[in-house]
Amino acid sequence: MDLRQLNALVAIAETGSFSAAATVLHTVQSNVSAHVARLERELGVTLVDRAAGRLTEEGQAVVARARRVGAELDGIVADVAAVNNQVTGTVRLGMIGTTGRWLVPRLLGLLPDRHPGVHLVLVEGTTTTLGPQLTSGRLDLAVVNLPLPDPDMVTQPLFEEDLVLVVERDSPWARRPTVPLRELDGLDVLLPLPGTSFRDDLDAACAAAGVHLRAKSEIDGVRLLASLAFEGHGPAVLPATAMPGFMRDRWASVAVDGLPRRSVGVAQRRLGQLAAPARAVLALLVGMLDPAAEGVGESLPPGVHPMGAVSPGGRRRG
Repeated sequence: MDLRQLNALVAIAETGSFSAAATVLHTVQSNVSAHVARLERELGVTLVDRAAGRLTEEGQAVVARARRVGAELDGIVADVAAVNNQVTGTVRLGMIGTTGRWLVPRLLGLLPDRHPGVHLVLVEGTTTTLGPQLTSGRLDLAVVNLPLPDPDMVTQPLFEEDLVLVVERDSPWARRPTVPLRELDGLDVLLPLPGTSFRDDLDAACAAAGVHLRAKSEIDGVRLLASLAFEGHGPAVLPATAMPGFMRDRWASVAVDGLPRRSVGVAQRRLGQLAAPARAVLALLVGMLDPAAEGVGESLPPGVHPMGAVSPGGRRRG
């Protein structure tokens, strides 16, 4: 097999047809068909179901590996350039939405000065949607909720964030700066999806306090959860940074004594080596949230608490 065959199959997976793949690859459809046919003969399986117009299960397995091959090839070029102190290349960074709102502007403010040759591609998503993209090689790094229960991933913590009860300004809850968790027993609230780390931590804290929160609705994605709350669909337990400043005239964040903090970190694939541009972005992310760095604590949004100092290699500094 060769790279043209793998690239052809990946292009079909991403565009949905042989003709569209040919357009993306700047070639003709017959060449794409020939590359895939040769790959199928070598592997002894059908990779594309021509009648249904989609990849077979074997084709999906090959595409997952092919994407990693492509990422490693890009890494070779970037690492060779880095030997000559030229950190260049593309970094595909996934980010959960509520964190991206305040962290991405800081990253974009630093990156051009520190590494002008690095092109950043940002993908917003939830932890559950970003994880598979990281595994498949579509992303190099992802900022996600922790823990991330995937043995193929390595994570390192960046910060913890207070969880608050978000209610309308005219709610009786809004007149109290802090409420004990036990007083929320039986409250109808918008909740994150069961099985997510956010929900698991919330359920554990409620169980320990003998509290039952009634799910008015369950949503995968903190940013969507926040949007529904701000549209009046009900109160919600949210990270402190989920409320934009311009919403504070209509909505209040109430501290809840007994709720855990949300843990957020950066994830990468366990196998494979980050290319120089991705290592540079990782170092910036960690440095921006290093509590040992001057002024970091004062510059973070209210409710965000940096974790212990962590090096880009994943080891805590002593």
